[in-house]
Amino acid sequence: QSLTYRHGGRNAFYDPGDPHGLSQTAKHFIAGQLAHARAMCAVLAPLVNSYKRLVAGYEAPVQIGWARVNRAALIRVPRAHRPEATRVELRCPDSGCNPYLALAVMLAAGLDGLRRELPAPPASDENLFRPRPAEPLTSDILPRSLEEALEALGEDALIQETLGAHIVSRIVAARRQDLDGYGRAVSLWELERSLQRH
Repeated sequence: QSLTYRHGGRNAFYDPGDPHGLSQTAKHFIAGQLAHARAMCAVLAPLVNSYKRLVAGYEAPVQIGWARVNRAALIRVPRAHRPEATRVELRCPDSGCNPYLALAVMLAAGLDGLRRELPAPPASDENLFRPRPAEPLTSDILPRSLEEALEALGEDALIQETLGAHIVSRIVAARRQDLDGYGRAVSLWELERSLQRH
């Protein structure tokens, strides 16, 4: 993701004087997405199965933070070899999401950070090859389940307003139906584990 100025087409995220090459505009945008990350998960990771990849110790993000090299961070800043390539990557969306709704909430969250001039927290860069603990290093983490994501959506007025009441109600109804079906389903793993123990 990046923004460009309408006049001249210059990348609004680039600042050659910043250690990460990011402007204050980029950092406000990042801060907005971090502030609304938990609620956005209901759209960006919309399936029960989505949360089986959003767990500590894997390459998908868990911590609500940003960095250049830390794979555990939600927002990554790739190294850019030219100013126009400066961008940020939000790493939690999965292939089950609706891209139109995903882009809508991502943009709304970023622009909210710009409007309110939210400060970005310090980057959580760390050595990629250092073993990470099984649990996240901070308490600011993404929802651990679709249930948690729906609760976060219900508490975030901006994301609800962005989607509109009708879309929110349809998302919640569909996801609740998924959760109900999942709660009643018995998986092969459960059967095999139970049968082995008895």
